[in-house]
Amino acid sequence: MDAYYNCLRLKNKKVRIMTVDRQQYMGTIVDVDHNYVYLRPERGGNVQTSAFYPGGPYGGAGWYGNDILTLSLFTLLAIALI
Repeated sequence: MDAYYNCLRLKNKKVRIMTVDRQQYMGTIVDVDHNYVYLRPERGGNVQTSAFYPGGPYGGAGWYGNDILTLSLFTLLAIALI
């Protein structure tokens, strides 16, 4: 439950996330629920996206498109504000 509250506190902020399998992801937390954190990767990053997130000011895609990485809260090892 700590990971959920940490991610909630860092919503809309740039972070670096490390998972238990030592993968690192950098981007902005756009949403969080009790199972997943939704991360918008940095522009130009080399990240394979795994979900669709209907964002943007008019219900469509924002400047970042629909590239949202979905990470399980249970696999998070560390989150750093950058």
